[in-house]
Amino acid sequence: MSILFTPFKLKDVTLRNRIAVAPMCQYSAVDGFTNDWHAVHYAGMARGGAGLVMVEATAVSPEGRITPGCTGLWCDEQIEGMAKIAASIKAAGAVPGLQIAHAGRKASANKPWEGDDHIPAGDPRAWEPIAPSAIAFGDMLPRVPRAMTLEDIARVKAAFVATAKRALAAGFEWLELHFAHGYLAQSFFSPHSNLRTDEYGGSAEGRGRFLLETLAAVRAVWPENLPLDARFGMIEYDDRDEETVAESVELAKKFRDGGLDFLNVSLNFVIPNTKIPWATPAFLAPVAERARKETGLPVASGWRFDDPHVAEKTIATGQVDLVMIAKAHLANPHYPIEMAAALKVERPAWLLPAQYAHWLARYGR
Repeated sequence: MSILFTPFKLKDVTLRNRIAVAPMCQYSAVDGFTNDWHAVHYAGMARGGAGLVMVEATAVSPEGRITPGCTGLWCDEQIEGMAKIAASIKAAGAVPGLQIAHAGRKASANKPWEGDDHIPAGDPRAWEPIAPSAIAFGDMLPRVPRAMTLEDIARVKAAFVATAKRALAAGFEWLELHFAHGYLAQSFFSPHSNLRTDEYGGSAEGRGRFLLETLAAVRAVWPENLPLDARFGMIEYDDRDEETVAESVELAKKFRDGGLDFLNVSLNFVIPNTKIPWATPAFLAPVAERARKETGLPVASGWRFDDPHVAEKTIATGQVDLVMIAKAHLANPHYPIEMAAALKVERPAWLLPAQYAHWLARYGR
């Protein structure tokens, strides 16, 4: 019996298996509004058999977008399009999840296929990035952001709350706060990008304040019976990794005490050109396992968990509870069927919709 294909229950939500489609930006929205591309893309991901489908990083404000093509949920008019996506995911048997985010100093960038760099400040498509401190990311994102005032901080926290309410109205049943990948929340927590001297900087406690306050504010409006999780960067792969992981675990314990239900362990991406071990399967599994043991929270992780045997082992040995799989789902939305075959799991009825299974059973493949 494969544990990868057993259900996973959290609060009032039950996933049909332990496979999740990771949030992957499509950079195809217009003014934050979703369109037919998103509808087709997410319905296809859900139809393929995953238990959870996470919709891409969705900005809580226009300034919070990574690129002009990023999705948003900063106004009520955007609810309708998101509701159609959530409904299509549910119709295919998966749980609809939404990741909400603010890009911070990585905002106002070109789409990856249009340069993946900062839009020049004088370009009419550009806007002003904000961050905890006026420190540029560097590399292809050299623009120096404006250091946030206390009023900015309060405004962004309120935007997360308002977006969470809209996510619920749109029908999402799993909400993820994007606290990773060098975006705004992660840049508050990292000493590489936060040199503030007020209550939002300095010690790990001060640097973690924005994340904890944002979590508390969202927790107050997100229903207790639905999962609230955070994708949290816990390692940078630089010369202070031991300290970074230790600080991250301690903050994750505070997340738990503040009402977080689930932790999605990821990378920091606060500084460019670090030596991330991309070639190593499930390279974040040890960090995820430590977070799971020390916080008591169920965890997921991504990056190189797509090999079926690796995914099975990391769950069976208690390193993670769910595996986040991205690129393999793009190549084949029905990738869970391949995983089941590799693990010699008899095809459960849910792996193919009845509308497809009927034809295959009658006429063969």
